[in-house]
Amino acid sequence: MGPLSARLLMQRGRPKSDRLGKIRSLDLSGLKLLSEHLDPKLLSRLTQLQELDLSNNQLETLPANLGLSHLRILRCANNQLGDVTALCQFPQLEELSLEGNPFLTVSDNLKVSFLLPKLRKVNGKDASSTSSQVESLNRELTSRVTAHWEKFMATRSPEEEAEKAQADFVKSAVRNVRYGPESLSEFTQWRVQMISEALVASGGTQVHETGIPERPSKATAAQEPRARPMALKRSGDVSLSLSPSKRGCPSPPAHVEGSPMGSDGSQPALDLEPLHFLQCHSKNNSPRDLETQLWACAFEPAWEEGQAGATSQTVATCGGEAVCVIDCQTGIVLHKYKAPGEEFFSVAWTALTVVTQAGHKKRWSVLAAAGLRGLVRLLHVRAGFCCGVIRAHKKAIATLCFSPTHETHLFTASYDKRIILWDVGVPNHDYEFQASSQLLTLDAASIPLRLCPVASCPEAYLLAGCEGGCCCWDVRLDQPQKRRVCEVEFVFSEGSEAPGRRVDGLAFVNEDVVDEGIVLCGDEEGNVWVYDVRHILTQQPPLPAAPQAPTQILKWPQPWALGQMVTKTMVNTVVANPTFTYLTALTDSNIVAIWKRP
Repeated sequence: MGPLSARLLMQRGRPKSDRLGKIRSLDLSGLKLLSEHLDPKLLSRLTQLQELDLSNNQLETLPANLGLSHLRILRCANNQLGDVTALCQFPQLEELSLEGNPFLTVSDNLKVSFLLPKLRKVNGKDASSTSSQVESLNRELTSRVTAHWEKFMATRSPEEEAEKAQADFVKSAVRNVRYGPESLSEFTQWRVQMISEALVASGGTQVHETGIPERPSKATAAQEPRARPMALKRSGDVSLSLSPSKRGCPSPPAHVEGSPMGSDGSQPALDLEPLHFLQCHSKNNSPRDLETQLWACAFEPAWEEGQAGATSQTVATCGGEAVCVIDCQTGIVLHKYKAPGEEFFSVAWTALTVVTQAGHKKRWSVLAAAGLRGLVRLLHVRAGFCCGVIRAHKKAIATLCFSPTHETHLFTASYDKRIILWDVGVPNHDYEFQASSQLLTLDAASIPLRLCPVASCPEAYLLAGCEGGCCCWDVRLDQPQKRRVCEVEFVFSEGSEAPGRRVDGLAFVNEDVVDEGIVLCGDEEGNVWVYDVRHILTQQPPLPAAPQAPTQILKWPQPWALGQMVTKTMVNTVVANPTFTYLTALTDSNIVAIWKRP
C-alpha cells in the first residue's frame, strides 16, 4: 500500500460523501499501512472525523500533527507501535484499542491514561482502575520531586549559575526519585522528568500535582466493574484494596518457629515479612473459590546486559485456567492469561531477540505455560497475548523448562512418560511462532514430574524427578540417536524414611542455584520449611544419612482472613528469587502468598 489518497478516504469513509470534511467514520484497517503513509496534510482535512480504524497495519509510530481534534474512537490494534505519546493530540478520545502491539508495555498503558483525560475504555475494558493508579502515582511522585527540589536547592551555592543548576536538578530527579515497581519505571521516570521541568519553570513554587490533566467527574464510576486490579500498596498500608480479580488480606506478622542460631553454626532465622495473600486464579473471579489448585511459579530473570543470573521482582504463577504475572512488591497482577478448559501445571521463562520489519532488534521476555491439554502456550507477557502454541503431547504436561544455554530450546515432560526437547525458534515479522522442531525424545520408566539441567554441564545432561525415582539423560545434540533411554538411575537407600520413590521437587544445591545456602519446601499444613544447608555443601562424602532439622518454619494464621473458612491448606510449591528478596508460595486452596526479606 502506498500513500493515502483523498479518493480512498472517501471510498472507505462514512457517511458517503464527496467532501472529506463530511466524513465522521473512517476504516483504514488491513491496508499494510506504514507510518509514513499517514499524510497529516491530507488527514487534517477530516475536520469532523470522530471514529478512525487503523488496526491490522504496520504502523510503528503515529505522526504528531494529524489534526483530528474531534476524534473520539481510535483503533490501532495489531500494529508495531512502540510509543504512545503522540496520542496526546486527541484530547477528546474516549475509546482506544491497542491490542496486539507487542512492544507496548504496562508503562504505556499508564501513559495513555495520563495523556487522555476523557478516556473511558481501553481494549474494550473500563479504564477507571488505571486512571486511579495514575492519579495515585502522580500524587506520590509530585511529593517526592518537590522534596528532592528542596533538598537539592539547599545544597546549591549562591555563585552557581541558575540555568545550570536547574538543568542539573532535572537530571538528578530522574536519576534519584523512585517509586513503584520496576515494571512501571519507564512511566515513573517519564513523569518525574515532566514534573521536574514544570517545577523548574515555576521557580519551585508549584507543589501540587504537576501536569495532571483535569478529568471529568464520573458519578457512576464506582458502580462499574474494574477491569484490572491496579491499586498500589504503600509501605505503611495495612491491606490491599479488593477487586473482582484479586483479593488481599491484611499481612499479619509472620509466625516463625526454630532456634535463632543452629547448633552447627548455621545462620540465624531469616527475617521475612509477609506482604500479600492473593486470590488471582479464581474461577469467574469469584472470591469464594478456595479450591483451585496452584501448581508452579517462576521469577522472571533480568535479561539486561551485565545482570546474568539476576531476577526481577516479577513472578509468574499458574493454576486452574489462568497464568498470572505479579509484581511482588505491590501485589499488582500485571497480566493475566486465561485458556478456558485448560489447567496449567508449569511455567518457564526465556528471552528472545526479535527483528522487526523495520530492522530494529527487540528483546522479548517469553513465558511458556503448559498443563492438562498437552499444549505449550508461548506468551508475550508485556503485550498480553499468546504468540504460539505447540501441540507437544497427547497427555498432560507435568513440567517444562528452558535450556540455560540455548534460549530457544524447551524441554517438556508429560504423563505419557516422555520428555521432548523442542526448538521453538523465534517469532516472525507478524510476531507469531512458526512450527517448532522436535530435537530429542527421552523415554522414562515412570512419569517425569520435575526437570533440572545438570548445573555443571547443562548442555550435556538432564536430570528428572519421576514417579519412580530420579533419572538422568544424555541430551547432547551431536549424538546420532534422536530417541534415548535413561542412562543413570539414582537408587534410594533401603533405610530411607521417605515413603515411596516419587521425586516431585528437584534442584542442584550449590552456590550457583541456592543463594546463601537456603533450601525451601512446603508441607500439608500450609507451612514453609527453611533449611540452612551451607555446612552440607562444605562436607566431604559420604554425607550423614540422618534427617536435618529445619532452621525455621514459616506459618501464617488459620483460618485465612478471606471471608471463608479454610480448615486445611497444602503448600504445593515455594520459590525464592536468587537474591532472596522475595519468596512466593502457592497452595491448593487458591492462595498466592508473597514474603519479603527487609
